[in-house]
Amino acid sequence: MKQIRIGVIGGTRGMGRWFAGFLRKQGFAVAICDEKTKLTPAELAASCDVVVVSVPIGKTVGIIAAIGPLLDQEKLLMDLTSLKAAPVEAMLKHSSSEVIGCHPLFGPQVRSVRGRHIVLCPARSRRWLPWLRRILQAAGALIVETTPEEHDRRMTLVQGLNHLNSLLMGMVLSETGVRPAELSLFSTPAFDEKMKLVKKILRPHVSLSAEIMMLNPGIDPIIDRYERMLSELKILFRKKDTEGLVALMEHHASRLWPTDG
Repeated sequence: MKQIRIGVIGGTRGMGRWFAGFLRKQGFAVAICDEKTKLTPAELAASCDVVVVSVPIGKTVGIIAAIGPLLDQEKLLMDLTSLKAAPVEAMLKHSSSEVIGCHPLFGPQVRSVRGRHIVLCPARSRRWLPWLRRILQAAGALIVETTPEEHDRRMTLVQGLNHLNSLLMGMVLSETGVRPAELSLFSTPAFDEKMKLVKKILRPHVSLSAEIMMLNPGIDPIIDRYERMLSELKILFRKKDTEGLVALMEHHASRLWPTDG
C-alpha cells in the first residue's frame, strides 16, 4: 500500500501546525500551506490523499468551496474548526470525497492528546473513519462521535456562553478603570484563574474568540437568557433581597446537580 500523504491548509500556525506535527510524529508525510507559502491550497489538495482545513472560522467555507472539487471519492477532506455544521455541509456539497469534521477540544499548546477529547463528525466515510480512529486512539485520545448539529449545540454552551461570560467580566473590569495588576495583592486563587480566562479571550487570539461567539448560530438565545437573568438579579439586588437570592441560587443548583445532597 502506498504511503498516505496528508496536507494541512493553515498548517503553519495554531491547531493546523499542531495537527501537522502530531501526524508527523505518527510517521506520516505531511505537507502544509497557507497564504504565505509557495505551495497553494489547490496544489496541496491535488497532491494529497487526506486534506485538513485549519483556517479561521470565517474563511473555512470559502477554502472548502475552492479545493473541494479537486478531491475525488478515494480521498478524505477534514476540518478542525470550532463549529461543525457549516464546514461539514460545505465539504459534502463541494467534494465527492469522504468527509469527517474534527474538533480537538484543546489548544495547540498541548504536547500530548492522551486523555484529551477529540470530537469527530463523520458525514461521508467508510475507509477513512477507521483509519483516523486508529491514529487518535493509539495516541491516547478520547474520541467523541456525534453529528455536526449536536456538536454545535454543545459548543454554544461550552465555548459560546463561556467566552461571553469571560468577555463581560473583562468589559466590566475595564469600565471600572482598575487594572488587573492593581488587584494582585487582593486577588484570590479563584479570581486569578478567572482572569487567566479573561486574558485568553481578549489576548492574543481575539479574532478567534470573536468568531467562536459571533458565528455560532445558537448564541442569540444565550444572550437573551443572559439578559433576562441579569434583570432578575438586578431586581433582587436593588431590593436587598438576600432570601430571594438564596432561593434563586438553590433553585438553579438543584437543576444543575439534582443528585447532590
